[in-house]
Amino acid sequence: MLPAFAQVSSAPPSSEKTTPRQHRPIRDRVDHGDGTTTSSNWSGYAVTGSDFTSAEGSWIVSAVTCTSGSQYSAFWVGIDGDQPDSDTVEQTGTESDCNGKNPSYSAWYEFYPANSHTITSVPVKPGDYMSAKVVSSGSEFTVTLTNVTTGKSYSKTETVSKAKRNSAEWIAEAPCCTLGGGILPLADFGTGLFGKDNTSVTGTNYAADSGTSGPISSFSTIQQINIESTKNVKEDTTTTLSGDGTSFSVTWLAK
Repeated sequence: MLPAFAQVSSAPPSSEKTTPRQHRPIRDRVDHGDGTTTSSNWSGYAVTGSDFTSAEGSWIVSAVTCTSGSQYSAFWVGIDGDQPDSDTVEQTGTESDCNGKNPSYSAWYEFYPANSHTITSVPVKPGDYMSAKVVSSGSEFTVTLTNVTTGKSYSKTETVSKAKRNSAEWIAEAPCCTLGGGILPLADFGTGLFGKDNTSVTGTNYAADSGTSGPISSFSTIQQINIESTKNVKEDTTTTLSGDGTSFSVTWLAK
């Protein structure tokens, strides 16, 4: 049996607790040579470069449709984890999960491979507008997650000594892990909406590295990512970027 997901509670601003979920680097990646990539756990967008110092994102918390079983989906912004030599991810986001027929929504942060932590002081619900930022100074990272709808916010700083800082990403994810260490079943999250056109948050879906600072579209190496299982089943699809260079959607596909 998969571990149950903890319900979000109202708690003091400093409150957090570990969760059995993990949000790992991209897995089973296949580059198709046309700017698109498939992966068994990531969808959305990633940009590559060197010495990233920030990544900012916004999205709307997706409502999940729950019928039976345990299923999971995560939405986040982060640095690292996209390139083969990168084994860390510095990230913060939200989860939209199913415990049987019961939906569950939460906020979290993770300095992978360290444990993921539920942010109990920032409750979330479907339709909430979220804004997040990851800032780095050498090996020190600060993640900040804000529920724009409620005004609740949380920040955490940690040192990640092995961070490569060679990518930034805006992701809808099938998290980890099954008892065997595999990817968890992807919940039916409908359509996940990212970027300024969807959230009206300014300066969003931006990143900065040693040579570029701006929206996703301003980077020379951009990947549009879709989740496809190791059995070649397409699980979601990501749209092209809108005209503002920041906005896109990811839609779950019925299997």
